[in-house]
Amino acid sequence: MRHVVIFGVGSPIAIDVEETCRRLGLAVTAIKNVDGPSHVSSHLKVLDTANLPQHVLGLGVVLPMFTPAHRKKALEDASRLGFAQRETLIDPTSAIASTATFGLGTFVNAGCTIGGATTLGDFVFVNRSASIGHHCILAEFASIGPASVLAGSVRVGRGAVVGAGAVILPGIEIGANAVVGAGAVVTRSLPSACMALGNPARVVKTAIGGYNGLSV
Repeated sequence: MRHVVIFGVGSPIAIDVEETCRRLGLAVTAIKNVDGPSHVSSHLKVLDTANLPQHVLGLGVVLPMFTPAHRKKALEDASRLGFAQRETLIDPTSAIASTATFGLGTFVNAGCTIGGATTLGDFVFVNRSASIGHHCILAEFASIGPASVLAGSVRVGRGAVVGAGAVILPGIEIGANAVVGAGAVVTRSLPSACMALGNPARVVKTAIGGYNGLSV
C-alpha cells in the first residue's frame, strides 16, 4: 500500500487531505510541526517532529496549508528533518484532462475540473470544486480557492492566491504573490504583489508582499 505523510496537521485543511488519501486507498502518517490543535480525524495517530522513525523520513510528504508562504515554510521544515520525497495528490472525484501535467507536491481537492494542456507547477494547491480551463499555467505555490473559475489560457504567478468563487477571464495573467479576493471577477491582468477586489476587479492595494502579507 502506498504510504504518505501529511506534514502540518495544525492546518484545518489537513482533514480534507486525509479524506483524499482515504478515497485513494493510501496509508497515512500525520505529523504536527507547530503547537496547537490537530485537524485530522481520531483514526490517525499524530506524531511530533522529535525522534521520527527512520522509515517515516523516506515517505512522500503532502503539505495541507492554503497560504503559500506557510506551505513553503512547512516544506523547509520537512526538508530540514530529512524528508526528501514530495507527494502529488489528486482527489479521484476530480475530472482531470489526460493532457494536464502536475508538479511535485501539488494537491487537487475534491470535485475540481482541470482542463486540457494545463500545467500546475510544484506545490500548487487547488481547493474544492475549482474549475481550471484549458492551457492554464499555475506557477509554484499558487493557491486556488473553492469554487473559483479560471477560464482558458489563464496564467497565475508564483505564490499568487485566487479567492473562493472568483472568476478569471480568458487570457488573464495574475502576477506573482498577487491576491484576488473572494467573488472577484478579473477582466484585466494584475501586477505582482497587489490585491484586487470586486466585479469588475480593481486593484485596491499594491506592494502587499503576498497573501496574509507573506511572499514566496
